[in-house]
Amino acid sequence: MATGTTASKDIYQDFGIKRVINAMGHVTLLGGSVLSPAVQAAMEAANQGFAPLEEVIDKTGSAIAGMVGTESAMVTSGCFAALVQGIAALITGNDPVAIGRLPDSSGMKNEILIQKRQRYHYDRCITVPGGRMVEVGDETGTTAAQLEAAIGPKTAGILHYARGEVMPGVLQLADVVAVAKRKGTRVIVDAASEIYPITRMHYVAQSGADLVCFGAKYLGAQNSAGILCGDADLVRVAKLHSFIGYEAQRSRGMGRGFKLDRQEVIGVTVALREWLAMDHEERIQQQVDRIAIITDRLADLPHIQTEEAWNPEREAWIQLQLTVNGADDTKLDAICQELRNGEPSIWLRPTFEGGKIAVMVNTLQEGETEIVAQRLHEVLSR
Repeated sequence: MATGTTASKDIYQDFGIKRVINAMGHVTLLGGSVLSPAVQAAMEAANQGFAPLEEVIDKTGSAIAGMVGTESAMVTSGCFAALVQGIAALITGNDPVAIGRLPDSSGMKNEILIQKRQRYHYDRCITVPGGRMVEVGDETGTTAAQLEAAIGPKTAGILHYARGEVMPGVLQLADVVAVAKRKGTRVIVDAASEIYPITRMHYVAQSGADLVCFGAKYLGAQNSAGILCGDADLVRVAKLHSFIGYEAQRSRGMGRGFKLDRQEVIGVTVALREWLAMDHEERIQQQVDRIAIITDRLADLPHIQTEEAWNPEREAWIQLQLTVNGADDTKLDAICQELRNGEPSIWLRPTFEGGKIAVMVNTLQEGETEIVAQRLHEVLSR
């Protein structure tokens, strides 16, 4: 690991880029993840020669489907791309003329329902392929009766945000799937980080939803990749909307720009295999140990309280939350900015709820935990 770190520092310096310490977690803003030696080796092996990319996508898709327990799967250029191509498939079905028209979806079933309280930053995936977003319910939540009543002749499907299930009043995935099946419509799930416990990942994939989308960066694969899995016919249509469908099948799908290379597809497949076989107790213990180092260093600051935040039934990573007594959001933002502008630059997750700062330790590299602990102590002592 030390050699890789040195090489990373050198290559960034070559281009005048400042390397930072990532205490935000697997965020797109900082590049997602660090590839394991096994994933790096697999990508390098794929780089040594060429293969028909359609076959690479199809064969790895079969392997991924077998690992998650769905009919079919394909690697995509990120979870957002998986959602866009999946929603496109819901709108057009296997109609080549319709496929070639998107994002112009006029005259098609193009309404995608979403629970109003589940509106989130990435629901833009609905409108990118020409979907028309229809909110169901209100700020207090959505009932099954409301969702059922909202399904009409223009409904192409329902987008369910799995991470948003924790909010009160929101229908759970099983409830959404049940309503959809009664009314004969489809469900696509944004399950970007629903990868742990492994039983949770398998549950979401096998929930009866028609399409499920994962973010590969959370599995230790590239920031630029995701997984679309589910119903074989719909995955096949989503492929027609992809860059490989555009090239190999000569479709006119709107996803031509969502290109992947062979190394990326192989890397995602190996990362998933590694994630499913991993000793997660050891992985979690590493996070506990890192949190203990930071907590111990801050123990002499009476105005700072530390606590672990983790839902082991839903989350893959433990979060260290720091409460700064008497600090408002402006003060907390100033603390994070000082750490970001310092040397070394430390990026923290900007979560200021209830006077707290979140420190994600799962993306810290060798030797960085002690640096974060010391810099936090210096800044918070003032």
